[in-house]
Amino acid sequence: MLAKRSILARLLAVAMAGCVLLAPTGPSVAKATSDPQPYVKYYVVVAQYQGQSESLTAIARRFLGSGERSAEIYHLNTGRVQPDGSRLTDPGVLKAGWQLVLPWDAAGEGVKYGQLPTGKRPTPSARPTGATSPGPAVGSPSPSPSPSRTSASPRPGGTGPKCTATTGSSSRSDWAQLRMAADSAWTLTRGNGVKVAVVDTGVDATLQQLSGRVAVGADVTVGNGRGDTDCLGSGTAMAGIIAGDSSVDGSPVGIAPDATILPVRVVRGSGAARAADAANAIEVAVSAGASVVAVGSHVDLGDPAVASSVATALDHDVLLVAGAPTKAVTPPSPAGRSGGGALLFAGGVGAGDQLAEQYVEGAVEVVAPGVDVASLGVGGGRAVSNTGTEFAVAFVAGQAALIRAAQPDLTAAQVKDRIRSTADAIGATVSDTKYGSGMINPAASVSVSVGSRNQVASQQEGNTGAAFAVILGIALLCGVGVVFGLRLRRRRFGG
Repeated sequence: MLAKRSILARLLAVAMAGCVLLAPTGPSVAKATSDPQPYVKYYVVVAQYQGQSESLTAIARRFLGSGERSAEIYHLNTGRVQPDGSRLTDPGVLKAGWQLVLPWDAAGEGVKYGQLPTGKRPTPSARPTGATSPGPAVGSPSPSPSPSRTSASPRPGGTGPKCTATTGSSSRSDWAQLRMAADSAWTLTRGNGVKVAVVDTGVDATLQQLSGRVAVGADVTVGNGRGDTDCLGSGTAMAGIIAGDSSVDGSPVGIAPDATILPVRVVRGSGAARAADAANAIEVAVSAGASVVAVGSHVDLGDPAVASSVATALDHDVLLVAGAPTKAVTPPSPAGRSGGGALLFAGGVGAGDQLAEQYVEGAVEVVAPGVDVASLGVGGGRAVSNTGTEFAVAFVAGQAALIRAAQPDLTAAQVKDRIRSTADAIGATVSDTKYGSGMINPAASVSVSVGSRNQVASQQEGNTGAAFAVILGIALLCGVGVVFGLRLRRRRFGG
């Protein structure tokens, strides 16, 4: 493809050069002008609006009537160079003077229509009512405080004493949910009927955002306990990313809000789970009917006992999503001959595509948000910010739930292929050694079939061939014209 593009570029240059030779010369020839910039609706960010820091969610509510449409604004502006030379990478960080392109139906005081100003950084002169003078930065996250400790009571009827839970930072950014834009897939599927096991620290089922979405589960650390309580928080945060209720005002959006969470607790304290518990937890998740299993960071897949359980699970139609390894490990294979299941390694990234951890080169198959990710905290459901590969695992598991609900006839291996084939490439190649297939795209994975993508690629290839023929024809015509013109000139001047 690159070679064809290079040939096309050279032929176009020859064709243009030939046509220029035939054009009249002299001072009367006007210089070609570049196409003018398109007219768009846009908004110039100010430091504060009515005493509050600017955010994409607030701007979407003000001009589009719904905070959920902030994802549209993000996608219209991500990657664009702003007047100060920076780019929008974190939806929670806006700077005064930035120019945000808005959807066509945006309306309200402060919305402008025309060509985006160029040159010197603009200073907003006409500010919306209630806006204050621009400052150097708007919406910059405050320094993360030390982790807060929250008391969490066990679910009525559950086992275990009242515990003190460690949660993430209270500083919050919704960049991850906006980047995923899962709501774009909800007209087709919300994950209904899919059971997703979270093999981690349990899940706090008392939270309003998870009400009716969490099964009793199991606590393999005690043998007969239930998994719907959580003293540490990472399992609850994963569950919120997968199936958090988006209708609860101010809560982070779950990828598959109609999916059911099956919590399987493998650890009560800090550190890794015991190998026997981790192996048992995976088998419990599969036997309980989970078609997607999200494996938290407390589980070591390199342990022989755990690897054996994973191999057994792969004999069933189950997709296991685990964090990409940070040390060399041999991926388990199906224990039997039938197979059918699949293991998918996910890596975590931040808003600027920085990796959450130093993964083994080539081990990452896809990436998802895993740095400064907003999700639910235990003991009240307060939104907190978390960093870790397990949160990227949760995003991928939520996407898998959407696919399994929309296409129940697909096998786990086919679901994995769909996740990889619809990911947005980040690296220089289709399968990059750092980012694998790239950033997952939930909406594309359920709305565009792999066959359709291949058809589009073939169509583009055909269009390239047609363009090649047209440009070749132009080059030949202009070349013939040049030769004819030179001969005519020689005859006229006796050359």
